[in-house]
Amino acid sequence: MRAARFAAFGGPEVLAIEDIPVPEPASGEVRIKVETAAIQPFDRRVRSGTLPLPPGVALPITTSNEFSGRIDALGGGVTGFSVGDPVAGRRLFGCAAEYLVVPASDIALKPAQLSFAEAATLGGTAQTADAAVEALDIGPGDVLLIHGAAGGVGTFATQLALLRGATVIGTASPANQDYVGGIGAVPLVYGPGLAERISDAAPRGVTAILDCAGGPALDLSLTLGVPLARISSLGDPRGKELGLRAVGGARDGQRLAKLLTLSAEGRLAATVRRIFPLHDIVEAHRELESGHGRGKIVVAVR
Repeated sequence: MRAARFAAFGGPEVLAIEDIPVPEPASGEVRIKVETAAIQPFDRRVRSGTLPLPPGVALPITTSNEFSGRIDALGGGVTGFSVGDPVAGRRLFGCAAEYLVVPASDIALKPAQLSFAEAATLGGTAQTADAAVEALDIGPGDVLLIHGAAGGVGTFATQLALLRGATVIGTASPANQDYVGGIGAVPLVYGPGLAERISDAAPRGVTAILDCAGGPALDLSLTLGVPLARISSLGDPRGKELGLRAVGGARDGQRLAKLLTLSAEGRLAATVRRIFPLHDIVEAHRELESGHGRGKIVVAVR
């Protein structure tokens, strides 16, 4: 089968399409015939070597951790699913391939109202956004500041916080102001003067912060008088040492099923920025590197 892999850390050019064996599902697993895979900043950080690999993981690695497709085979003991079912899910690595195996507990049925591309964007990023909003205990009366609100996590987190009754202020590039406003946030341009713009938008201050950008965005966040327990950073490795709120919570089929249902009901928009064919995986990662995009980049495997 074809898979988008890298055997050394570096820029997008380290990725290549290789032929590798089709995996077999073990007990409790399903094999997926992948239709689409989504990519996100996590994939860039792993590929570039800026994010340490988990214990037991070594190169070469197949990129992407979000997918949609159809169940191709069932491992022993799997119930609740059938061969041919359309599903979405996540796996830490390995999704930009024609087939993958994954625990049955990590997938959910794809609603008919969603395309495979839309469903793939929910597999990991939306679960991270949901877990972040949950960890920050967002609710009615909160004013949540989201740095990088136009990106994949930011887009989902904005909508999920609004569904919880919060007000959302979202920072983004000048080109993405209308987009951020369109998903329900108060849009602000990042850069010089941002602190003053935040003060104007929230005269009583913000009550929680989700940083999806890192760097200067996190530096500014620490000056806004928000308790560290209500600041979470997904874009900066300093979060743990600073004592910020960690984003825990399970990323599994149960959480994903909830998010897929919200999207199918029209309450959680899954924004696909651009679709690349698998053989253009290098260009897909270059698009990811460019930043400042709206929603998610998707790779069409078939």
